[in-house]
Amino acid sequence: MTITAAILVIGDEILSGRTKDKNIGYIAEYLTNVGIDLREVRVVPDVEEEIIAAVNALRQRYTYLFTTGGIGPTHDDITADSVAKALGIEISEDPRAIKLLLERIKLEDLNEARRRMARIPHGAELIENAVSKAPGFMVENVIVMAGVPSIMQSMLDNVAPRLKTGAKMLVESIDTGGLPEGAYAAGLTEVAKAYPSLSIGSYPSFIDNRFRNQIVVRGKVADEVQAGLAAVAAMLKKLTLDTPIS
Repeated sequence: MTITAAILVIGDEILSGRTKDKNIGYIAEYLTNVGIDLREVRVVPDVEEEIIAAVNALRQRYTYLFTTGGIGPTHDDITADSVAKALGIEISEDPRAIKLLLERIKLEDLNEARRRMARIPHGAELIENAVSKAPGFMVENVIVMAGVPSIMQSMLDNVAPRLKTGAKMLVESIDTGGLPEGAYAAGLTEVAKAYPSLSIGSYPSFIDNRFRNQIVVRGKVADEVQAGLAAVAAMLKKLTLDTPIS
């Protein structure tokens, strides 16, 4: 069974470059490790219509939609209301969320702005966080989390046990031994065609003033991954023998 997901990053500050996203990579690796395939990432501004359109597109396409950002106390934190509108459900202050906030905030300090963080769509499950206590929520297959990385990570740990998961992705890699991509591109294409169930990619990097290429083989069946890796190794060995690297 394949379980899929998308990430929707919400915030003008991400699109302007003022804030550098640190959540996408973390969530991607986390989901891979638990057996959920991340298939798409979108970034939208703090605009209700944009959020609603993206939520409705992504939640229908994938098993889960994870959102980050826009659930704080300020006027531009509109994710919760936008998600409620996208799903066609009501939203109001949730006593469960108020109780969590009061674990960190004195009652007399729980002003109107802070109470905004307790607005939860009706029927949603709360996603607690150990950092600031202000909760995220899960409603249907939409998982709404904070944008602050430490808080998002806490929320992800909290919600992960509730999620369906599939087979975990197995990953193997092999160094090309100095061969440039152009030398093995055709051979790699043939290997990829021979193993359609695998994801096989070439990833160049520049380290110590030299290009280094690695080929990565991904799949969910161990025997298939090992067979694909062996085919890649055989292809590289033949090319190395035919074209020695000086």
